[in-house]
Amino acid sequence: MAAQARAKARRESVLADRFGVFAECLLTGVWIAVACLGIVTYPAAFAAGARHLRRRTGQVGGGWREFAADTGTALRGGGWPAGVAGWAALAAVWVDLRAVRAGLPGGPLVGAVGLAALIGFAVAGMRAAAVWTPGARWRTLLAQAGRRTVLDPAGSFLLVTGLAVVALSGWFTAPLAVPVLGAVAAAAVAVEERYARHR
Repeated sequence: MAAQARAKARRESVLADRFGVFAECLLTGVWIAVACLGIVTYPAAFAAGARHLRRRTGQVGGGWREFAADTGTALRGGGWPAGVAGWAALAAVWVDLRAVRAGLPGGPLVGAVGLAALIGFAVAGMRAAAVWTPGARWRTLLAQAGRRTVLDPAGSFLLVTGLAVVALSGWFTAPLAVPVLGAVAAAAVAVEERYARHR
């Protein structure tokens, strides 16, 4: 009887842990969204969110203050130029898509290539943010993440579907996209850990 009680308590503890991680992901998504209000702060916010989730799954303490400190550190370490580069890439793809709509020769091909490049850039950015630590250089992180994006297509596809979920959530109900950001950050952390284990 005592063994059954212990087994039940263990099962409940595992369930509580897993639900706690899920709840932490949703809360982290809200933190990321708030930190992204600075327009070019989204890489730093995502990196801080991913680091917070790594701490949480590693049973290390941390909360809002640590997240805010990590966001500031990531911004000072090159996070804001990465944010500007992301907006520049988005603007370039927007111009490509305008060329497609205008019916310019070769427009559909240029638009498709531009859109694929933007998706690849977004995935590489998420992968770089997922492994960010204080003191890391964003340029180096992005270069290494670009290689992992190509070498690990399964993980990259998982992150593309995560982006699609955020976009669809925002399209259906805008507030739903906010907590989903945390789930995408958790997916990026999981993809990077999986890649590191299988290397």
